[in-house]
Amino acid sequence: MDKNVGGMDRLLRAVLAAVLSVVAVRALTGGKRKTGLLAGAAALGLGFNAVTCFCGVNEALGLDTTRE
Repeated sequence: MDKNVGGMDRLLRAVLAAVLSVVAVRALTGGKRKTGLLAGAAALGLGFNAVTCFCGVNEALGLDTTRE
């Protein structure tokens, strides 16, 4: 896996992962199971992208936001 996520893209993904984690917890504690699970899955995906600097969608589309 070559790195293809960097800079502001990586920071934005990390911030969105944190926000979606809060949304997931609040939704799950409020009884909204579908919303909580979807927000949790999105948070995990974006968090994975931010930590590993790799995104499969970016790779499929030929995008690279790392600075060379």
